[in-house]
Amino acid sequence: MIEAHADVVGSLLRPPELLAAQQERAAGRLGAAAFKAIEDRAVDQAVAWQEAAGLGVVTDGEMRRLSFQSQLAEAVDGFGAWDVNAFLWGDWHGDQAVGDWQGDRPAELGVVDKLRRRRHLSVEEFVYLRARTAATPKVTLPSPSLFANFWSTERSARAYPTLEGFLADVVQILREEVEELARLGATYIQIDAPHYPLLIDADTRAFYEQRGWTLEQWLRLGIELDNAVMAALPGVTFGFHLCRGNQGSRWLVEGGYDLIAKPIFQGVWADRLMLEYDDARSGSFDPLGDVPDDKTVVLGLVTTKRGELEAADALISRIHAAARLVPLERLAISPQCGFATSIIGNNLSIEQQNRKLTLLTEVAGRVWG
Repeated sequence: MIEAHADVVGSLLRPPELLAAQQERAAGRLGAAAFKAIEDRAVDQAVAWQEAAGLGVVTDGEMRRLSFQSQLAEAVDGFGAWDVNAFLWGDWHGDQAVGDWQGDRPAELGVVDKLRRRRHLSVEEFVYLRARTAATPKVTLPSPSLFANFWSTERSARAYPTLEGFLADVVQILREEVEELARLGATYIQIDAPHYPLLIDADTRAFYEQRGWTLEQWLRLGIELDNAVMAALPGVTFGFHLCRGNQGSRWLVEGGYDLIAKPIFQGVWADRLMLEYDDARSGSFDPLGDVPDDKTVVLGLVTTKRGELEAADALISRIHAAARLVPLERLAISPQCGFATSIIGNNLSIEQQNRKLTLLTEVAGRVWG
């Protein structure tokens, strides 16, 4: 069981060299070997940033992905035409620095054929990362029901007449990925499930209910799918990350976990609940009262949306407030989400990001020793 009191969610800001290389590669002006060398250097940088901060858990920064959830569509045939906009659409809200943004769901988006895996999703990420750090390497994978976004009665009916049939194949692919990662020595795997907090908001919940499931079904059947991916593997710790949207320092919804807390906190088989708690949009700590005794809560108190550095004393005070509901030894601290859940990245600098990573270990040292 992973017991780190300072954790990371997944993505880090992409270096400018990598962003430029991605454009050159897409335009056909950069070969595969040269591009992979640039990707590798970006991962090396991500590892160095995290190790310099003193973190005992590190990721590869998701440097090889367009979005935190894109590796499924990148590795599996059947999704039809898609690009990064498949993961960006929605009514996004921002502060005065970034403003609001609205993106329409791409009309061509959809699963159009039976899914067929061409390659593993994250094995390259893990094997490369494992060889470059003495810390615990963490791999992130998307929750299967997140891909309801790709299913529609209009475009998907020939391949998958029902949402359930489509998601069953997604689960199979993700479960095989988890088993291969475990075979290769992965001990910490995180499932990203930002769509569950979207159920808190009536407008975004309506989209998911249009897929054919009620709120109750999402909280029952969706969790069953997550658990099928996370079914017991000796020596593997599973994290489960919830947030309210994170693109370009913007968010999709706000509201406490109250509506979804009990079924998720008590129903999901993850060992570590990674919960967004960086500002008032996330509500109070009261729903932590539904966390069972066998789970650790990783409090996402450090925001990735702004560069201003939080005060360590204020973070420590919030941790102790949460400890009134969950014992201190079962708490940890992390950012509220990734710093760049897609190639867009959030509105802060790499230097500001790295100061926040260091803050995590400083706070963890002061609270837990």
